[in-house]
Amino acid sequence: MNTEKLIIAFNEFIHVGGALVLIIAAVSILTGLMREYIPQDKLQKKLTKHERWGSFLGASLGMLTPFCSASVVPVTMGMATMGASLGTVMSFLISAPLCNFIVLAMIYAAFGIKVTAIYLLITFSAAVIGGWLISKSPWKDEIKRGDELEGVKSGSVCKEGKVSSSIDACGLETKTVVSCSSSAPAKGACEALSNSCDSVAQAGEAQPSKLQRALRFAWALFKRIIPYVLLGSLISGVSAAYLSPELVEKYVGGDNILSIVIAAIIGVPLYLRIEMAIPLLKVLILKGMGLGPAMALIIGGTGASLPEIALVSAVLKKKAVFAFVFIVLTTAIIGGLIFQFVV
Repeated sequence: MNTEKLIIAFNEFIHVGGALVLIIAAVSILTGLMREYIPQDKLQKKLTKHERWGSFLGASLGMLTPFCSASVVPVTMGMATMGASLGTVMSFLISAPLCNFIVLAMIYAAFGIKVTAIYLLITFSAAVIGGWLISKSPWKDEIKRGDELEGVKSGSVCKEGKVSSSIDACGLETKTVVSCSSSAPAKGACEALSNSCDSVAQAGEAQPSKLQRALRFAWALFKRIIPYVLLGSLISGVSAAYLSPELVEKYVGGDNILSIVIAAIIGVPLYLRIEMAIPLLKVLILKGMGLGPAMALIIGGTGASLPEIALVSAVLKKKAVFAFVFIVLTTAIIGGLIFQFVV
């Protein structure tokens, strides 16, 4: 075995993996603090009171959501139950997987501030515009509410409503308002679970401080993501040493518009873990892959993967699911074209 190539692979693994581990640790702590000190249930309540700015607020809330498609759905169910518009929910669903803090931090670590800023502008704008457009369309009521929501199990009950507390597929605890009590207003806007509710339900038990809960969440999030980061860094190292630049340039290099479209479409069945994809794509770009196809693959694969589509189908009706996929794929293609021919 070629010792020189092994050294190249090892150095690439240490360089990429080390940087990403530090960034993921910092962002996990930041996410935990924001989740604890800026409760999502309170943000959800505000969304129902400011529908004029619903798409912008929904996209902004998505940026605060920890990376994992499974953690998006409980929050979305809470928004739907409290009466948030489809435009608000759609903007959140687009923004959450594409431009949350962890995704942006990883893109910054791999590609720098310029690419990150343009990526954020593209994806956040798509989330806001996509939500606004569907709120003005005939499909604006294509969202499940009340009894239509599937797979929601009720938990503890307070005066304000009923709350589901569970461990999602990310391994992180999520609390979501799922229904109102019989005395709730007919208009269907459920009150979120208040802080006093937990105190009543768990009276007599020693409660951890907000900082302790934030750090526990950060640790759980870090442990969930870091194996994929290390695996992606390992693949990146092997690719840097052994992948032929000629092969990469032949299939995904150059200024081929078709390659951008194909990259956006194939990203859906691939179900890209962005923490694995970014280190690899960085190496592929150095070996000749176009930046346009790379970004189209990231947006298509993380924004509208098959598991993501299956999960949002629990909240959105068929036409809205179609609109969601269409918006993400359109964003992937437009974003790919911008990165390929403008940046």
